[in-house]
Amino acid sequence: MTKTFKTTLAVLAAALFASTTGIAVAQVHSLRGVQPDAVDKAPSDLQYQGKKPGQQQTIDRTFKDQPPLIPHALNNFDEITLEENQCMSCHSPEKYKEKNAIKLGDSHMSLVDIPGGGMKKVMNMSRWQCNTCHVPQVDAKPLVDNSFKGDITAKQ
Repeated sequence: MTKTFKTTLAVLAAALFASTTGIAVAQVHSLRGVQPDAVDKAPSDLQYQGKKPGQQQTIDRTFKDQPPLIPHALNNFDEITLEENQCMSCHSPEKYKEKNAIKLGDSHMSLVDIPGGGMKKVMNMSRWQCNTCHVPQVDAKPLVDNSFKGDITAKQ
């Protein structure tokens, strides 16, 4: 007999033995509490905390260099595109005082030459997608247990 035939015969014999003697096949258990092959349910649609911009307090940061969290709802905001960013209608250096909003951080600005001489600060386009780092808040149950305690006394 060839080696391949012997191996195949041994695997078939082991499978037959396991099925007739009731030996359990290893079970895979998911951390999500459902079987791995179960279809995922769509998450429930949670509402953002906060109301219209400017009507709530800023959210304290819990660690050094944490991006500020968005304290207001974003339900009526348009998607950020290459041409438009509604965040800048309140948070730009030109508008923040008028809108009583937090000013765009200097770390998000770049100096550019002005035709005819001089320099001007403009928003760096690598920072254009605000909600990559700055996120709104929802009242949601944590997905996993978390004992993190930030140092909220370290104001920035």
